[in-house]
Amino acid sequence: MNFLRRPFRYRYDNVTLLLIGINILVFLAQQVFASRYISEYLAMIPIAVINGWVWQFVTYMFAHGGLSHLLFNMLALFIFGTQVERHMGSREFLLYYLLTGILAGVFSFFVYWFTGALVIRLVGASGAIFAVQLAYAAFFPNAVIFIWGILPVRAPLMVLGFTLLELVSSVFGFRSGVAHFTHLAGFAFGWIYFVARFGINPWKALTRR
Repeated sequence: MNFLRRPFRYRYDNVTLLLIGINILVFLAQQVFASRYISEYLAMIPIAVINGWVWQFVTYMFAHGGLSHLLFNMLALFIFGTQVERHMGSREFLLYYLLTGILAGVFSFFVYWFTGALVIRLVGASGAIFAVQLAYAAFFPNAVIFIWGILPVRAPLMVLGFTLLELVSSVFGFRSGVAHFTHLAGFAFGWIYFVARFGINPWKALTRR
């Protein structure tokens, strides 16, 4: 347990901007080169993973299905990620981001495998970003986010509201093209990370004033 909670030496290297840059470069490569081939190589496709393409558990986080998908995720990563990285430090943030995203992909793989959806293509950073949003709300429970630039909502309420929406959508099948289970898994693994790595109960952090 002491090993799990041993902190990194703090440093701030703008990892968030690096991650955004990588996502943009991958998206441009998808547009310039054979988009379908690159997407099949980078996306998490269960049948491909079964055949040995295990790198897709990492690369799916850096590929996106369209410009709006990319812009929405990168805007969220910039807004929340920069503040979380400053609070955690760059090394901790990078570990948190990659680990929650990878585990969300692994969880999604097993969901798709058990449901027979072996040729589905999972792309996007949303699983990791849900974890980042959880971290933001836990570290800054009094922060206010303006939804659509108009509606003020406290960060914990926004995060819990989005998570509840994803849970309802996953049960009732709303927005069927969205990987709800991946989003929920990112949130769940972020929660587990806080407990295991920081010894923090996220619920207490979210409800702190």
